Amino acid sequence: MPNHTLHSKMDDMNNRTVLVTGATGFLGRQVINAFEYRQWTVKGTGFSRVEGTSFLKVDLSDEGQIKKALDECKPQVVVHCAANRFPDKCDKDPEGTRAINVAAPRSLAKLCAERSILLIYISTDYVFSGKPGEAPYEADAQTGPTNLYGQTKLDGEHAVLDEFKAAGKEGLGVVLRVPVLYGPAERNEESAVNVLMDFVSKAQANGMKIKMDHWALRYPTNTEDVARVCHDVAVKYLEAQDRASLPRILQFSSEDRFTKYEICKVLGEEVMGVSIDRIKPNTEGNDPKASVQRPYDCHLSTRALRHLGIDVSTQDFVGWWRRDMRAFRH
Repeated sequence: MPNHTLHSKMDDMNNRTVLVTGATGFLGRQVINAFEYRQWTVKGTGFSRVEGTSFLKVDLSDEGQIKKALDECKPQVVVHCAANRFPDKCDKDPEGTRAINVAAPRSLAKLCAERSILLIYISTDYVFSGKPGEAPYEADAQTGPTNLYGQTKLDGEHAVLDEFKAAGKEGLGVVLRVPVLYGPAERNEESAVNVLMDFVSKAQANGMKIKMDHWALRYPTNTEDVARVCHDVAVKYLEAQDRASLPRILQFSSEDRFTKYEICKVLGEEVMGVSIDRIKPNTEGNDPKASVQRPYDCHLSTRALRHLGIDVSTQDFVGWWRRDMRAFRH
């Protein structure tokens, strides 16, 4: 290879820019860290928490603001982390949820496709029904969300992939499904896993009895691991000679399996060193009258990532909580 070609390729490697939406959020912060650590130029967008940061304030419901951000930052990659990701909150605001989980990624995908920008859209295991005996789900398995959150994220997947297909840019739009996340948090309520620390603490401090789900299976996955995979996917797709032949949908998950009650037991007895005798296991499953029906087991197969040669290892759940004291907010 001629020297000038080699130098050109090295320059391209060293001058990559990523734009992360939801950069001030629970996952977005770790995606920022992962790309910065690997010497990328990193830009971020946020909306409600950008004051005092270097991130751009962008209303993702405004296509003009998205366009301006893309044209200012000129990224090769966008990682779309912004979403309404709490099922109960989604049910309370269906219109707003569809705006952020469906309309916004459609606009973002359209504008990225026009500019030949790789878009990684973060989706969820809740696109599946999670019926007993069906998991683990391959990336091409039949979907069937049980609640509005899962449906809007699935609709967002379709919106992203449809926009890139319509533009003739298939291979630049990629869906990455992940399960429930845990990791470094500014507030425990940022994570459906981290917040269980608060339940353990309250049960101890107040002497109150709490019923905790001991039915649905969950596979808590660390945000730092998800962020690393986002980076590795970005590199793999940018460098691919035949990008159109690569899979459109990828999935990443830990193999650590717990119910919410079992997570409380780990956090209480193995991490905090306290009894959880006031937290009682609830094995009844979904309340048929509840507006949000949660799936039993949506475990994601990581086969597609492994076939690409991407590292799917994850941090040990118990080990991380014992080791990383930053996670403690109790």
